[in-house]
Amino acid sequence: MGRCALAIDVGGTKFAAGIVTELGEIVSARRIANPQGDDAEELYSALVEVIDSVLHAVGVEPDERSALPGIGIATAAPLDRDAGTVSPVNIPAWRGFPLRDRLVERYGLEVRMFGDAVAVAVGEHWRGAAQGRRNVLGMVVSTGIGGGVIIDGRVVPGTTGNAGHIGHISVDPFGPTCVCGGIGCLEAIASGTNIAAWARAHGSEATDAASLAEAARRGEPIALATFRRAGEAIGLAVAGAVTLLDLDVVVIGGGVAAAGSVLFDPIADGYAKYAGLGYASSPRVVPALLGGDAGLIGAAAVVLQADSYWPHAG
Repeated sequence: MGRCALAIDVGGTKFAAGIVTELGEIVSARRIANPQGDDAEELYSALVEVIDSVLHAVGVEPDERSALPGIGIATAAPLDRDAGTVSPVNIPAWRGFPLRDRLVERYGLEVRMFGDAVAVAVGEHWRGAAQGRRNVLGMVVSTGIGGGVIIDGRVVPGTTGNAGHIGHISVDPFGPTCVCGGIGCLEAIASGTNIAAWARAHGSEATDAASLAEAARRGEPIALATFRRAGEAIGLAVAGAVTLLDLDVVVIGGGVAAAGSVLFDPIADGYAKYAGLGYASSPRVVPALLGGDAGLIGAAAVVLQADSYWPHAG
């Protein structure tokens, strides 16, 4: 199997763990829906069960864990990199939860943790749609919206490890109140949860973003209008990021991105509308290539490719 890392992906609605090789290949993985509710320990126990099952599947028993070089965690944000705690917006049971230290205590391995959208940026830069590019924004559009930034080939973590959190910039100062407390955040308009809610409020019978995407592909007007609203908001936010950072490419993944052209066409239109300066005006938004594996592959990269992707390496 060669040198491998244990990778963990903590999302707003799911937990995943996997064993990833130095080639970015996942040799074993498991995903579950995370428990809902306010019991922090129930959530942690579910995560541990997923991790242990993956280790067992590849024959790594408790007394053999030292054979792994470390654990990489991609977690829904925000997090406190220095304290090792997580407070995901969409996991209210975890507020200041000491995830890093709990995993170090249980598994006896070094733990490196950063945002799930940063992991997508890293995964796509290492093995996906952004290979060979030096300046990258990776985005996840799913239950929430997050982002991660790579500049000159290196991850930019920011002061607390939350740089790139594009889902919580305001794209409409008169827009809806976001769960974070902000007004008109991109996430409040274009996340899967809020896309579906807006469509239902305007008469759609779609139950979630996936069924809404199917309706949009059939030409259902409310569904098309919903994706038009969300896509143009994403395009606005991306245009601002490219203009600010002079990026080579913006890679967008996550469950909502699977909608395809019904989302990406409005993104392109919104981008063209708001990216006015010459260096920023050419289109550079592309869909992610790694799909649902990007978070695990990116989490592994901070262990296996630390010189490139872990800010404190060396």
